[in-house]
Amino acid sequence: MDILHPADWPRPKGYSNAVIAEGRFIFLAGIIGWTVQEELPDHTLTGQLRQALQNIKTILAEADCTPYHIVRMTWYVKDMDCYRQQREKIGRIYRAEFGKVFPAMTCVAVTELVEPDAQIEIEVTAAYPNA
Repeated sequence: MDILHPADWPRPKGYSNAVIAEGRFIFLAGIIGWTVQEELPDHTLTGQLRQALQNIKTILAEADCTPYHIVRMTWYVKDMDCYRQQREKIGRIYRAEFGKVFPAMTCVAVTELVEPDAQIEIEVTAAYPNA
């Protein structure tokens, strides 16, 4: 993955504005922070985020991929004020789970998610490298 960044633009914090990728693509549906038993043991944004990121890694591993193969993420959060207030903690959790992986990202506030107690849902596109 190559990051595109206009020279006169400020550096984005924790994401990239655009990336170039080649290979086969993997499209993950919206992933939430529940367990394999489809339970949400943690009702906080940060707790669910950690589990959602772990779930994403588990799915990517099925294709022998890691977070480094992610080229795009869309985060849907129910409480944008909570997200903003916990941005530093969210960044620490993200880096602990994914390392220094900064794909093109968007974060959108939504009023509801299909799972009523879910606080965050993340869609992912990854690029499986050509052999």
